Amino acid sequence: MPEAVRVLGDSAHELSHTHFVSVFIGIALGILVGTFPFPIPGLSAPIRLGLAGGPLLVSILLSRIGRIGPVLWHVPPTANAALREFGIVLFLACVGIKAGDHFFEVLLGGDGLLWMAAGAAITLVPLLIVGGIARVVFKLNFMSLCGLLAGSMTDPPALAFANAIGRSEAPSVAYTTVLSTHNAAANRRRAGYGASVFEIVAPSKIQHSTRRNVIP
Repeated sequence: MPEAVRVLGDSAHELSHTHFVSVFIGIALGILVGTFPFPIPGLSAPIRLGLAGGPLLVSILLSRIGRIGPVLWHVPPTANAALREFGIVLFLACVGIKAGDHFFEVLLGGDGLLWMAAGAAITLVPLLIVGGIARVVFKLNFMSLCGLLAGSMTDPPALAFANAIGRSEAPSVAYTTVLSTHNAAANRRRAGYGASVFEIVAPSKIQHSTRRNVIP
C-alpha cells in the first residue's frame, strides 16, 4: 500500500487543484505541433495540423500520459467544465462584437434577407447530406454524428450543445478527429495541393474510435 500511495498519490486536494502551468505548457506544445510540417511519403506537401488541431492532439496525448515527473497533466472536472464554458462565452462574444456592428444595417437594407437565406441554405444542405451519408452508410450514432458535423464546420457552440444533451465523450472524440484532419486538409488546400486522403477516411476513424461510447 505505501508503494501504491507513492506512485498514485492519495491527496484529494492535489487532484482538485488546477495546475495552470501544465495547461499553458500543453498549449505551447500544441502550438509547436500544430505549426510543425509533417512530411508524409506519397504526399507532395507536408501536413500541418494548425493552431486548433495541434493543441487537440497534444491534449489527448498528455491526458493519456497523465504525469511526467513533477508535472501533472490533469485538469479537475469542475475546472475543465469552467474552462469550456468560458471559452465558448469568449468565442460567442468575439463573434457578436465583430458581426454586430453593422448587422441590422446589412440585414434590413438591400439584399440582407436574401443573403441570410442563401447562407442558411449553404450551411444546412451540406450538413443534411453529410449527416445522412454518415448515418446510413457508416452507421454512426447520433452523438458521434453531432461531433462530426460540429467538427466539419469548426463550430464549438454545436459541440457544447452536443455535450450538454449527451452522456458520453463521443461528440468530443468525433469533433477532435474531424477537426484535426480538417485542419490538415485545409492547410493543403491553402498551399494549392487539393484535398487530403484524411478527409475520406475520417468517418471510418470516428466509427472505430467511438465504438465503445455508442448511444443509439
